[in-house]
Amino acid sequence: MAIHVEGLLAIVIFYLLILVVGIWAAWKNKNSGISQGTDRSESIMVGGRDIGLFVGGFTMTATWVGGGYINGTAESVYLPGSGLAWAQAPFGYALSLVVGGLFFAKPMRSRGYVTMLDPFQQLYGKRMGGLLFIPALLGEIFWSAAILSALGATLSVIVDINISMSVVISALIAIFYTLVGGLYSVAYTDVVQLFCIFIGLWISVPFALSHPAVSDIGVTAVNTVFQSPWLGEIDPSDGWMWADNFCLLMLGGIPWQVYFQRVLSASSASYAQILSFLAAFGCLVMAVPSVLIGAIGASTDWNQTSYGPVPPVEKDESDMILPIVLQHLCPPFVSFFGLGAVSAAVMSSADSSILSASSMFARNIYQLAFRQSASDREIVWVMRITIFVFGALATAMALLTGSVYGLWYLSSDLVYVIIFPQLLCVLFIKGTNTYGSVAGYVFGLLLRVGGGEPYLRLPPFIYYPGWQMRQKEQRLTREVERFVEQRFPYKTVSMLASLLSNAAFSYAAKYLFESGTLSPKYDFLDAVVSRHSKETMDKTTLVAHDNIILSELAAVAGTFVNTDVLTDEGNVSPNSSAEHQ
Repeated sequence: MAIHVEGLLAIVIFYLLILVVGIWAAWKNKNSGISQGTDRSESIMVGGRDIGLFVGGFTMTATWVGGGYINGTAESVYLPGSGLAWAQAPFGYALSLVVGGLFFAKPMRSRGYVTMLDPFQQLYGKRMGGLLFIPALLGEIFWSAAILSALGATLSVIVDINISMSVVISALIAIFYTLVGGLYSVAYTDVVQLFCIFIGLWISVPFALSHPAVSDIGVTAVNTVFQSPWLGEIDPSDGWMWADNFCLLMLGGIPWQVYFQRVLSASSASYAQILSFLAAFGCLVMAVPSVLIGAIGASTDWNQTSYGPVPPVEKDESDMILPIVLQHLCPPFVSFFGLGAVSAAVMSSADSSILSASSMFARNIYQLAFRQSASDREIVWVMRITIFVFGALATAMALLTGSVYGLWYLSSDLVYVIIFPQLLCVLFIKGTNTYGSVAGYVFGLLLRVGGGEPYLRLPPFIYYPGWQMRQKEQRLTREVERFVEQRFPYKTVSMLASLLSNAAFSYAAKYLFESGTLSPKYDFLDAVVSRHSKETMDKTTLVAHDNIILSELAAVAGTFVNTDVLTDEGNVSPNSSAEHQ
């Protein structure tokens, strides 16, 4: 098997660059926040809450712009029958950052939380927090797997070495500097990551466009030349499916620890909002070269290239269209620079999801649910162990799962259907409680899982209106796979059902207990009668250090509906909470 020495050298150089930056960031900020009394574990999770606009803007953009983003966007634009019209990720995730900045960033940061699950445990209790950890964890693992899957595809094109080995080595490098430096390493490598992607792709695009085998992309955008036009179109009968998937990306892109990790590390609540808006713009800008590369792939006569006469789509290699274009349509020195930069960037973008999953487990499951007396040193070691465990899980999934874009949708589904409505309730709907939260969780889960999941070969047991039986032929094996296509917007309907059932069951339980219809002894979740039980987290447990800026909190309180999250029933103010330390 041939090994391209230049490609391997480019990867080694860029990998070393990322690794050195990660270790340098850890060393530079090793005492940040600790001198102000912040625990080491909290410093690993959210830094010293002193991330500024420059680094913060880059790391917030890198929330979504990584390996899966650039490869998946190019893949969707290239695919016949899909095209730019179905490449929803750039606009979907950009709008999710705008909505997150407008409505969610300020209240979450102003309260000084450490993870996204903190308000859930505060209002719904530690057991419910544990249940909500499950879809949050799966989402982060699926996202990391999508990134590493893209990495394997890229490396196989550059150096023609074993994909499994390259993915494992890459994951170990990302895990190593994440373990050493926590959020600081993640943030500083994000800056290098985005520079690598931006420069590497934009250097390659002009060379690819000028290749003799590439037709005018303006012509192929609307005319069939080598395949259907790359602009694509949305058939009216597919409108509900398109809208369902777009809402999934736009709203399902908000309730992720990987996003709130950046929000909660910002130096102030106002900065958290500004960073979200900057990142939305960054998402769109970073998508442009990927869109162009996908269009170039759709405009190429592959018979005139070193790739061969059979187009990538007929070899089931659509998910590798970006590295294929760089490898076969650019001069060697350009392709190796571009592919090396992109590979290193892909490798480094797996770090934040692994850190997010580890942070939620160490804090919300291990510390708050099981060992509230755990020392800071113990929590740090739990984080280190889980970084390895979750990194290994993501790596295993990357080697066993298919399309990058499919992984994208799959990773957002459970988060969108279950966690997003819960986040709306805990922040903006007054009076919701654990009974409603459990009901919303169950309804959302059943309705979503009931619709089936073709990527997991999970058959549906709920056939929504308009469903159709489809079949897909594997081009290489000629194996025909039959699956049910749900054309109804069942994901959004599941999310709305979860939201409504949360509110309805919460108010029903509140009425039944407070009216005396049900005896207080039946309040087995301690959600209505016994609001101050050990089950419900209080603020002095959740917010160990008062990071609240009171002038910002006053502005937030006016927009809040659910004041249960801002003050306990005893009207404990942020100041009095700090006094109780």
